[in-house]
Amino acid sequence: MLTLTQAAAARISAINAENKNQKRLRIAVQGGGCSGFQYTFLMDDAVLMDDHIFSHQDAEIIIDEMSLSLLGGSTLDYQDDLAASMFTITNPNAKTGCGCGNSFSI
Repeated sequence: MLTLTQAAAARISAINAENKNQKRLRIAVQGGGCSGFQYTFLMDDAVLMDDHIFSHQDAEIIIDEMSLSLLGGSTLDYQDDLAASMFTITNPNAKTGCGCGNSFSI
């Protein structure tokens, strides 16, 4: 299970409106980054057999089975302030993370 905040859902909807399409945000976990695993974000319209779809209002995200095993119970948010504009993940499975928030270890 993954939770989307109102801010994350609004940003996904805004990206789709700006690009005049209806894609989902794909979140994946890959090896790498300064802490061992890193998050990747991509707007995608393909859904594969091992994908799970989560939604909030008209925004949807896709996560593959392997990534979901590392992201279960997480919350996707969107931060927009003077320091940064980016999606952020609060991951209860992460033991440590880097300062930028894009990589973690378990």
